[in-house]
Amino acid sequence: MLTNATLAELPVSLDRPSYDRSALAAGIVHFGVGGFHRAHQAMYLDQLMNAGLAHDWAICGVGVLPGDARMKQVMDSQDCLYTLVVKNPDGTREGRVIGSIIEYLFAPEDPEAVIEKMASDAVRIVSLTVTEGGYNFHHVTGDFDADNPDVVHDLQPDAAPRTTFGLVTEALRRRRDRGLAPFTVMSCDNIQGNGDVARKMFTAFASLKDPALGTWVTENVPFPNSMVDRITPVTTDEDRLAIAEEFGVSDGWPVVCEPFEQWVLEDHFSLGRPPFEKAGVQLVEDVEPYELMKLRLLNASHQGMCYFGHLAGYRYAHEAAQDPLFAQFLLDYMDREATPTLQPVPGIDLHTYKKTLIERFSNEHVRDTLARLCAESSDRIPKWLLPVVRINLENGGDISRSAAIVASWARYAEGTDEQGSPIEVVDRLKDTLMTAAACQRQDPLSFIANREVFGDLIDNERFVAEYTDALASLHRHGAKETLSGLASK
Repeated sequence: MLTNATLAELPVSLDRPSYDRSALAAGIVHFGVGGFHRAHQAMYLDQLMNAGLAHDWAICGVGVLPGDARMKQVMDSQDCLYTLVVKNPDGTREGRVIGSIIEYLFAPEDPEAVIEKMASDAVRIVSLTVTEGGYNFHHVTGDFDADNPDVVHDLQPDAAPRTTFGLVTEALRRRRDRGLAPFTVMSCDNIQGNGDVARKMFTAFASLKDPALGTWVTENVPFPNSMVDRITPVTTDEDRLAIAEEFGVSDGWPVVCEPFEQWVLEDHFSLGRPPFEKAGVQLVEDVEPYELMKLRLLNASHQGMCYFGHLAGYRYAHEAAQDPLFAQFLLDYMDREATPTLQPVPGIDLHTYKKTLIERFSNEHVRDTLARLCAESSDRIPKWLLPVVRINLENGGDISRSAAIVASWARYAEGTDEQGSPIEVVDRLKDTLMTAAACQRQDPLSFIANREVFGDLIDNERFVAEYTDALASLHRHGAKETLSGLASK
């Protein structure tokens, strides 16, 4: 079992903390200790600590959801240590034990302990990887959902908080009342304008709870934006077994990831920050150009690959990306449709970045599933791909591949692939989407008639023409022939 006591017994092939973990102090409270956080932010801090830096910036993890109880058990039994294994394209694996998390609190058991931890003067950053759903905004209006039952509970006087909003806001109230400066709230979630979204949602909750506190939060709490990137698939039992065999460590919840990592962060903090730049983080004044680059090149390309790939019979991202037809389709989309919509990205060679994306997608050892990439499309497509469509429609640019990606989603939503195998559609709008998709062989516009998802695109003749051509090709010829046809455009 991986613990502080067994660190010295680990094989030399497994790197481990070179610092004294007992001398660390928690300067960060983090909500959402999942695989991505442990492969990304916690890894960067561990790197700094191994360099003799940031020893007062260790992490206290917090779980809020009932499902986080399992992480609490693992973290407690392993002294918050875990194994991070990088899967390289050549099949080699690099393992290291991460020690930057030193405590884990489970809010449902003791919300007071979580609040007081954040209210202590040692904590200067509260960070988040709670997924898009954790920000509690309405998917159409973008406003804070005050009707959420847990939010309604937390807004009651003297309620023991159940939500991240209730916990963080109460900690900020105590800091204000005690004369302590507020901590920075740092979102590390993969959503556009993540800091801006966090600011809007947290200040909305605080204002509902106490208008004066809402004003204080608005005026004093920084919410820097960031762009984060590292493919981190779900840990499997196969991963656990392989790690035990190769590195000789029994780890209840290791993390596996690709070698690539990127973190672009706006340098706006109220009480200082770790020297992130010494671990390779890009500190910038404006993260938006980098964010749009990732969303429209990486994330939208995932959408371009996953539906076509699944329909064609592939089940993993590397299978599709290693197919020259798919790789060329993605490069053509990125070059001809996405790149013209981007702002200049300081310090980034876009040609190299796009080539690297294909190499990352092709890493067969990461084994990222297409099913994961196909999930929650109604949240992803409107944010990642449709802005590319709208800008190119306005500017007279190419939209043929973007429209085909939308058509591949519509065909996927029919619920069977080209071999007749069932598809399990995972989406908050599953019933609506599948009902519309079931009608589209008779009514080709039924899927894109959903204005909640597609807005007014159904009114645009050029988009409708490209979309219906691609959908008809998918129905008549299938995914690969449709991609072949697009290659000649």
